[in-house]
Amino acid sequence: MVHYDLAILGSGSGNSLPGPQWAGRKIAIIDGGTFGGTCLNVGCIPTKMFVYPADLAAGAREAGRLGVHAEVNDVHWRAIRDRIFSRIDAISAGGMEYRAHGEPNITLYAEHAEFTDPKALLTSGGTEITADQIVVAAGSRPVVPDFPGNDHPRVHTSDTVMRVDELPAKVLIVGGGFIAAEFGHVFSALGSEVVMLTRSPGLLKTQDAEISRRFEEQVSGHWDIRHGYQVASVRSVESTPETHGRERVCVELAPVSGSANARASIEVDLVLMATGRRPNTDLLNIKATGFDLAVNGRLRVDKYQRVLTGGRPTTGVWALGDISSDFQLKHVANHEARTVSHNLLNPEQLRASDQRFVPEAVFTRPQIAKVGMTEAQALADGARRGIEVVTAIQDYGSTAYGWAMEDTSGVVKLIAEKDSGLLLGAHIMGHEASLLIQPLIQAMSFGLDARTMARGQYWIHPALTEVVENALLSLKVS
Repeated sequence: MVHYDLAILGSGSGNSLPGPQWAGRKIAIIDGGTFGGTCLNVGCIPTKMFVYPADLAAGAREAGRLGVHAEVNDVHWRAIRDRIFSRIDAISAGGMEYRAHGEPNITLYAEHAEFTDPKALLTSGGTEITADQIVVAAGSRPVVPDFPGNDHPRVHTSDTVMRVDELPAKVLIVGGGFIAAEFGHVFSALGSEVVMLTRSPGLLKTQDAEISRRFEEQVSGHWDIRHGYQVASVRSVESTPETHGRERVCVELAPVSGSANARASIEVDLVLMATGRRPNTDLLNIKATGFDLAVNGRLRVDKYQRVLTGGRPTTGVWALGDISSDFQLKHVANHEARTVSHNLLNPEQLRASDQRFVPEAVFTRPQIAKVGMTEAQALADGARRGIEVVTAIQDYGSTAYGWAMEDTSGVVKLIAEKDSGLLLGAHIMGHEASLLIQPLIQAMSFGLDARTMARGQYWIHPALTEVVENALLSLKVS
């Protein structure tokens, strides 16, 4: 048995915890997966590195409306893929090498581990580990529904699809959330025919209803969207002259309960299952600990990121990231890691995670960003608190930069308390939405009302940020 001052399960955001302040203390980092975690290897970073060339290709095809007639003559998928992963893989390998050999007080266990006790772990290599403090940052993984053929080599998840050798001519994306929307853009912009399958009506259903509706209207011209279906089976199909020797799969589609759809089938080159993610708690033998689990399988934590047992904090056990957070966002995991880092070293001055105004962005086309409540949530909250809620919608095309882009679909939607002018929610769809939302996140985080924000500073003319200024001024606040 080996004892440590700190044991960290996971090498994603948990890997940021050991710093100079831990010099001289024994630390174990345990991860049987690819070093660096989801975001670096299979998540937000490589996906956005695919999104950027997809944006360039889509922009070239759309430039004709501005008098620039451009063509995308060819897309070298392997060149794009290899450029991305030559960088990603080197960072992962370098991080692993540094943790394995760069610091004498840190031991890296590149193997799986599970709990045998609330403060004890057993690695797959047989090492028994105990620690004064344990941080569970073991992440999540994709969910693949159970159906015949779900293990077919042409059925992928976001963990594997970016490594395929060839750009598929036709791809079926199952799911309607942010992963589906981002890969729908990547594949369609780079030249694939995209079919998107969802069980229920609507895409990006966690977005404000107005944004979700506008988004689906826009992308339906590029994707074949089919609601009310689920995958019944996947099987191989022999290559034909029409498929130029490529093996394809036949996907049998079954209507979901209550749908008027008939059974159908579709032949595609690749199936991407974007049907959600699950926390890795089921791989950690949590039953040996008594830790509390939420209905969705996540570890339950308090505001200080302490793992709960019977509703009470467990001494010396912490959790962060996808294993315990519903947000599944890297910036949330990083924030929680900073909280845990402080609390590990300052047990008498605990700091709470601040999850009041958590923003998110979907890097599809058009880009989408949000922070705070949807209109429906704000109206329900206003009714509960007895306050009036107001909204404003401002089109990109109402600004000078919007004219320059000939933009006809970009929009900013703001939601605020009428009396105080404080923002309750902000939703943006369009060019660089993830950048335009940042001043609104700042306003909400620091309690800046809409009128003060709009008139208390300069807004560069004719920058696209004027659409945010005009949306603020359009709010009918007191």
